[in-house]
Amino acid sequence: MSRVMQADELKKIIQDGIPTAEVTVQGDGDHFEATIVSSEFEGKNKVQQHQMVYGALGDLMQGAVHALSFHTFTPEDWSKQL
Repeated sequence: MSRVMQADELKKIIQDGIPTAEVTVQGDGDHFEATIVSSEFEGKNKVQQHQMVYGALGDLMQGAVHALSFHTFTPEDWSKQL
């Protein structure tokens, strides 16, 4: 039986992979939703931004994290959301 991932663990993993990121994660141990804001996303399209997040997560998407939806923003784009 696999270990249940917690939202704060997932947040730390994303932040470790994208050190400049401001990350919020909500979830129930099986399904998660994240918002990731990072200056490292500047000049990258959404596909490239999402590839960066998946790169930070590594193999977790194959096991411990069953469902993750997320939105990525540059700081400028995020300020327009507020």
